[in-house]
Amino acid sequence: MFKKTIHKLLFFVLLVTTISACDIDPVIKEELPADNIRLVIPPGWPNPQYDFSTNPLTKDGFILGRKLFYDTKLSRDNTVSCGTCHQQFAAFANLDHATSHGIDGLFGTRNAPPLYNLLWHTNFMWDGGINHIEVQPLAPITNPVEMDESMNNVINKLQSDASYRLMFKNAFGDEMVNTQRVFLALTQFQGMLVSSNSKYDKYTRGQVALTVSETNGFNLFQQNCSSCHPAPLFTNLDYVNNGLDSTFADLGRATITQDPNDYGKFKVPSLRNVNVSRPYMHDGRFETLEQVLEHYNSGIKNSSTLSPLLSTGIPLTSQEKQDIISFLKTLTDNTFITDRRFADPF
Repeated sequence: MFKKTIHKLLFFVLLVTTISACDIDPVIKEELPADNIRLVIPPGWPNPQYDFSTNPLTKDGFILGRKLFYDTKLSRDNTVSCGTCHQQFAAFANLDHATSHGIDGLFGTRNAPPLYNLLWHTNFMWDGGINHIEVQPLAPITNPVEMDESMNNVINKLQSDASYRLMFKNAFGDEMVNTQRVFLALTQFQGMLVSSNSKYDKYTRGQVALTVSETNGFNLFQQNCSSCHPAPLFTNLDYVNNGLDSTFADLGRATITQDPNDYGKFKVPSLRNVNVSRPYMHDGRFETLEQVLEHYNSGIKNSSTLSPLLSTGIPLTSQEKQDIISFLKTLTDNTFITDRRFADPF
């Protein structure tokens, strides 16, 4: 009887030990080598407008910024993050959503643009209403139909989180959490979102060849599209009325400038990664690239602020449209949209 009791006891101890070992997973520490968190200006590109001289780029600052980007604590009801409307697989656009979706199921009026190569921009948003990358996050955080939160509440939430206090200490030298540091960290993460390794980029480096259709499309693009979408950014960063409407429910750039000459003008988007960041235009009205090209072919609407470059449209045959789309697909940067450094840490 005594031996049976001992055997049962030993079996019970062994069982508990085994279950405990199965229940406790080892802590996996993510390794992001410091030399992978540095800004590399692609060959042949101009110098960025933002250079991190007053916001030194560090591994700890980047990791903090990434966590903030994906954290729903930045919204009033803790349900929406920056990453909600800016998804990596869509080049940090909001795939298949015509307009942004905020808290309480509310909809914005504009399409969430993709996020990359932001260091080369001096103005942000479709209307250029933000003129510095470090303060850009304030707009979506405080917008009542996006994240609808105050920075005071955001700071209180982060300050009460011990893991965040440690991350701020690692990034900035002490545990102080304030608005400036939140924005500096977000800038380090978003500033590192550089897309420059598409098939087109490899072609310019002599690493790959374009197909016949891609080459034809490239030539057509150069003739018809490059005035507004020049390489390497594939945007001239200007504001243009591209003939979407003859009257304007959304005044675009004029919302900021109050100048009638800016009615219906919106920031020219980059065409990098355009094949994975649908829908298109400031209000997401076009679902496909075919619809976009047909707009320029036959759908231009005249108004007093229409770009002179589009006064006669861009006549294209079916084959020419197909070739241009073949070229546009070469602008997809698969390295960028799968880079684990930029992935959701949660």
